[in-house]
Amino acid sequence: MATTRFCFQRCCFTSLITVFLAYKVVDKWTENKVRIDLKAEECKRPRRTVRSPKENLWDTLSNYEVSQLIDWLYEPKQGLNLTHHDNATHWDNFVGVTELISPNKRDALAYLEGNGPAPTRYARVVLFQGASEDPYVHEIKVGPFPISKKTTWEPYSDIYNKGDSVTRWYDADDHKRLNEFIIPIAIELADITYDLLGTAIDGQGNDTSGLSMIDPLQMENGRIIRWFEFIGLPQNGYNAETLLPQGLYLKFDVTGRDPKGWAFKALLYNNIMYNSTTEFRKAYNTPGFVKLNKIVQGDWMTTKRQGKRLPLDELPPPMAVQAEGPRFLLDKKNKYIEWMDFSFYIGFSRDLGPSLHQIKFQGKRIVYELGLQEAMSHYAGNDPMSSGTSYLDSYYGIGSLVYNLIPGYDCPEYATFLDNRVHENGHTTHQRNSICIFEQDAGYTIQRHTSTKKMSLEGHHRGYASATRNTVLVVRAVASIGNYDYTFDYNFFLDGSIEVKVRASGYIQGAFYMNNEDYGYRIHEALSGSLHTHVINFKADIDILGEKNTFERISLLPTTEKYQWSEMPRKTMKLKRGSIENEDNGKLIWPKNAAEMYVIMNKDAKNKYGEYPGYRIFPASGSPTHLIIQDSPYILKAAEFAKHHLYVTKHKDSERRSCSAANFMNPQDPLINFDKFFNGESLLQEDLVVWFNLGMHHVAHTGDLPNTVSTTAQGSIMISPHNYLDLDASRQTSQMIEIDFSPDTKGETTIKEFEFLPDKKPLHYHD
Repeated sequence: MATTRFCFQRCCFTSLITVFLAYKVVDKWTENKVRIDLKAEECKRPRRTVRSPKENLWDTLSNYEVSQLIDWLYEPKQGLNLTHHDNATHWDNFVGVTELISPNKRDALAYLEGNGPAPTRYARVVLFQGASEDPYVHEIKVGPFPISKKTTWEPYSDIYNKGDSVTRWYDADDHKRLNEFIIPIAIELADITYDLLGTAIDGQGNDTSGLSMIDPLQMENGRIIRWFEFIGLPQNGYNAETLLPQGLYLKFDVTGRDPKGWAFKALLYNNIMYNSTTEFRKAYNTPGFVKLNKIVQGDWMTTKRQGKRLPLDELPPPMAVQAEGPRFLLDKKNKYIEWMDFSFYIGFSRDLGPSLHQIKFQGKRIVYELGLQEAMSHYAGNDPMSSGTSYLDSYYGIGSLVYNLIPGYDCPEYATFLDNRVHENGHTTHQRNSICIFEQDAGYTIQRHTSTKKMSLEGHHRGYASATRNTVLVVRAVASIGNYDYTFDYNFFLDGSIEVKVRASGYIQGAFYMNNEDYGYRIHEALSGSLHTHVINFKADIDILGEKNTFERISLLPTTEKYQWSEMPRKTMKLKRGSIENEDNGKLIWPKNAAEMYVIMNKDAKNKYGEYPGYRIFPASGSPTHLIIQDSPYILKAAEFAKHHLYVTKHKDSERRSCSAANFMNPQDPLINFDKFFNGESLLQEDLVVWFNLGMHHVAHTGDLPNTVSTTAQGSIMISPHNYLDLDASRQTSQMIEIDFSPDTKGETTIKEFEFLPDKKPLHYHD
């Protein structure tokens, strides 16, 4: 047990913990329970810091900068006619998002890797223009920073291929006005809903039902349509509304800003449309009217512990410790990290949350930008809510919905945590501990081999076993977007690989069970697990030994070949190499049977064996997805990135994102139409960007109650060296072992460890 004692002497514990040690005595396993109670000051964790080589170009504006910016925007001479958000009505203009604009790549690299000046700083400002019969959202570019006499504003249309930076704001009117128009209809039906649903909206503060709106807004013959669904209001403190659809739907025409022009259009129950409440009431009072099942609330919709207790589950589970403190270097101010042979910066935005930049391996840039672009979910069903629901989550602000992480659950207790800021609606939100960084053991070796001693014509070698620990650096954030929680991981491996992983959990958005077996399973008395697809889009600006690269396709093909040494043809397989020559061919589906490799390589450079160095991109876990509905009548042109698994384009500073948060507001004419990126430009030895999708087709089942579990709801992509290095880079780590099975003169098996621990005694296995 010497090594275990060594661990205890060198670990830092800031709270009372219980550790279970297991060791083998003869052939019987026993447990030894050890309680450790150390104060933080008794064993301080080492701090390891580094100063970033340059300033972070991708983080948010400082509080001071935003304060200056807001004051400047409200000056009358800017001509923006703004009202402070807290005092604004739906008929005023006000400031929404304010954040830093990332610099152009050329300017950034001139600063980061050369002697160029720091790029000029500009801010993106989202203005909500409500003081109009036709309200709109306008994005402007303000700079240079800091605010001075030189500071000006102009439309921020550089990155939007719509042609301008203006989006129609169809739902400008506040929910209070909308409720004042809609709620009387629900109150009128209260006696019927008490009977049919078991709940009602009574307008007296005793509501047991609510109304859920469909997203996005829909258009019919030029009119703006809103569907509303009755939902049960949870009575147990859990926000499980999306598990409580009640099967009664209201249709409204809300075109224009004057409620006098709005109209109640129809009511749907049991797949029967009624054109008025009077018609519905008449049918309800008719003998033989069919009443559907009611949603009944209960523990099934709560996340508390329930069911039979698991054996020995009351005992603390195994836990990891970080014996010597973090093994990475951190510049917390600049969010810059160095770990083993990797280094990178962390950026952050309101729309998308964290992103990684200037990722270097062994001192060379391999990725300029790696980050989320959009998280889309598209539903299907035979009711208006399920059929018409599509979400583009950047609209709600993925970064603004990144909350505090829970030590010991979301991240190990020993993780390092970073804070972030979001500037929106005239306020700054400080998100404490919203990113965590930590090392973890992958639970399997990155390399191992065992060989018995052999002396023959086939070989002459000793008996030995070798193994290398698979230690991974993880950068993690969790965004809770309405009913769903997404965990975003960027994982770094010792061999130079990078994995991008997404896991989903939270409440499903269920559908009322009503003749909809073709769209999902019946998972509770009156609940169907509505069919939907998650498509989560990422951008990877990969640079292999420079910015000029080619996207290579290496196919594995069946073939019949004749060989000089064979008397008959042989059925076999071989490689076929080819390149994606232009953007017209840059829309890709992952090949069947994984019979093709995609590699970003530099064809102006060769390794010492004459092969082109590159990085391969491939699915690592889960099933790659793209949208099955190819011509969605609701998402229209707003999510063209969702139609294939991955895409390759030529880098342009004007094509920074595959989607805009504002796309959701006007999907028929979005600010960014990703399909316009593909205009036939050459991709041979150009600066390339890969856009890839993670996600899943989610057919919810009973195991999704109360929450979806992340064991199956996950997907990941690996970006891995391919002829890029002369040797596996994990050979550099000292966290490996070799065991020589050839006994020495003492009858002991020699164990060779490569860790540099001067006070650790050598170990031996005794026969």
